[in-house]
Amino acid sequence: MKLISFLSVAAFVAILSSCGNVNEKTAANNSSMSSSNPFYAPSTLPFQVADFDKIKNSDYKPAIEEGMKQQLDEINKIADNAEAPTFENTLVALEKSGQLLHRVSGVFGLVTSANTNPELQKLQEEVAPKLAAVNDALFLNTKLFKRVETIFNQRTTLKLDQESNRLVEYYYQKFELAGAKLNDADKESLKKLNGEEASLSAKFTNQLLAAAKAGALVISDSSELAGLSAGEIAAAAKDAKAAKLDGKWLLSLQNTTQQPALQSLTVRATRQKLFDASWNRAEKNDSNDTRATIARIAEIRAKKAKLIGFPNFATWTLQDQMAKNPEAVENFLLKLVPAATAKAQAEAAEIQKVIDQQKGGFKLEPADWNFYSEQVRKAKYDLDENQTKPYFEVYNVLQNGIFYAANQLYGLTFKERKDLPVYQKDVRVFEVFDKDSTSIALFYCDYFKRDNKNGGAWMDNMVGQSKLMGTKPVIYNVCNFTKPAEGEPALISFSDVTTMFHEFGHGLHGIFASQQYPSLSGTATARDFVEFPSQFNEHWASEPQVFKHYATHYKTGELMPQVLVDKIKKAATFNEGYALTELLAAANLDIQWHKLTASDPKQDVNKYETEALHKTHLDLHEVPTRYRSSYFLHIWSNGYASGYYAYLWTEMLDDDAYAWFKEHGGMTRENGQRFRDMILSRGNTQDLATMFRNFRGSDPKIEPMLENRGLVPEKK
Repeated sequence: MKLISFLSVAAFVAILSSCGNVNEKTAANNSSMSSSNPFYAPSTLPFQVADFDKIKNSDYKPAIEEGMKQQLDEINKIADNAEAPTFENTLVALEKSGQLLHRVSGVFGLVTSANTNPELQKLQEEVAPKLAAVNDALFLNTKLFKRVETIFNQRTTLKLDQESNRLVEYYYQKFELAGAKLNDADKESLKKLNGEEASLSAKFTNQLLAAAKAGALVISDSSELAGLSAGEIAAAAKDAKAAKLDGKWLLSLQNTTQQPALQSLTVRATRQKLFDASWNRAEKNDSNDTRATIARIAEIRAKKAKLIGFPNFATWTLQDQMAKNPEAVENFLLKLVPAATAKAQAEAAEIQKVIDQQKGGFKLEPADWNFYSEQVRKAKYDLDENQTKPYFEVYNVLQNGIFYAANQLYGLTFKERKDLPVYQKDVRVFEVFDKDSTSIALFYCDYFKRDNKNGGAWMDNMVGQSKLMGTKPVIYNVCNFTKPAEGEPALISFSDVTTMFHEFGHGLHGIFASQQYPSLSGTATARDFVEFPSQFNEHWASEPQVFKHYATHYKTGELMPQVLVDKIKKAATFNEGYALTELLAAANLDIQWHKLTASDPKQDVNKYETEALHKTHLDLHEVPTRYRSSYFLHIWSNGYASGYYAYLWTEMLDDDAYAWFKEHGGMTRENGQRFRDMILSRGNTQDLATMFRNFRGSDPKIEPMLENRGLVPEKK
């Protein structure tokens, strides 16, 4: 099963994605906030990383407000420049603008997603519409757009290098899609809608975090936890104690519909209660109910699309993606639905046989799937996750698996830094060195679940790479693995291992960034390309050379027995009908929400969801969508609106790229260097379809993806 994650969790950071850095001297001289504020000037720590030992909650608001003021002043100065527009005095100036805001937003986005608190959540909602207004001040500025348009029209005569020319095209399209060509009245309408949407997206994030926390399943009788390991039960007791529920056990919710414990819990009533807690977390008609919030967000997005001149939000926002339009997305997904649902139905029939053989006397329900599919897997492949977990200790996987693969492919080495402050005690920091021993990046990892952390797994930059600004990348990976009880090892599943490789693939995309301009650097690509490097990196988790280097028993250090390795390989495509169907359901649900038009009424969320899944033939009762609309964080707050299909689209890219590796000798330094040079280090400096074609030698083919998913007969 492939685990899916997302790249960025701070909505307002995405708003500022096109803003780079400003001249330091100007920022310092004009700042009205206290010089004691940690964001007043760039950090003096290595790589300009945040000094978390000095940052207080109260430091963020004045820094954000001053940052917005500086950004607006700089935008107006560029727009009002009496000199004729040039690449340097307009686009390069824009790239240099907003350093203070960029600096504080990188840190604020991190802590509000990974280690938040009520004060920061309140501030998040307060500043969201103001940050949207800064974005509007940039992209709806008529005078500024005219300067950009002039440069765009002159671009063939300017003799710019490839990256600079790409920047011209990038800004022109960005302005155009943002509404720069609208009349003044429509711009004002758009600004109001942008501000309202920003507020609602921030509200949704906080509602969902609170709903997940409040929705955690409280268990009063330990017998209800039968099937969980002693370590898992101890962790549940620890979580309950932290929640002031002494003598009880707490099963926290992750962001997906299915929950990890459902695989092990033997008491069916407990499974059902946990599934219901997950399924209904944000639909309790209380202050954390998200349905009214998302219904209004969908309505706003349709209205915005109409203002810009597009029939719906999906058509508008897919203009700068590889897919280009919702029809291409739907056609792509449609190719996968028959094979996925057919296999899922066959898997359901197989599970039902097990239930019947055990004289269960009931029909398979979603809450039963993971428990009984695990039994099918054990019977079919004789594979028990409890046998494999002792070989996957989280930090051993990191250092002897992920880091080792990066060394073998790209020549990287890593050294832990214990001298740098962190935002939470579980966070670890590593310095990254290139093949010539040059220090090129910092990598932060934060792997354990907390109730003040958003669900899921993601990567982002604390500091972005830019030759123009002289900055190197500071990357972080965040996950939500269950933290073990004190003194116990952090043992994870092979699916979790794959998640770690996935997120570090994003990390490599950021670490190898080598761009002049911040707006084109590293992972600043289209959504339906950005998951390509991360999903490609998943393949190395099961590469024999890598696997044997990290899959060692946490107590004895012995390699995983070959018999277990073979079982993992044989079971690799097990349950893929279910896994792909739940993803397709979510991806199609996303597209259907964003094909609503401005003339459509505000939707009843549950009714619309049911109709959308039925329309796309993905309403399989036993296979619920990976995310319900009411807790679909990706599309309502994290920049994946009409873009959740990107995980599957980029899976096609990554499997086809891996096929190239297999055709050319597999895991070699030469092949790794080629992938680094042609994909990982290129950022958004070239048309992305062309970039892939140059590497692969052809347009992407879907066959390797279907084969990897086990949806076509194996080659003999």
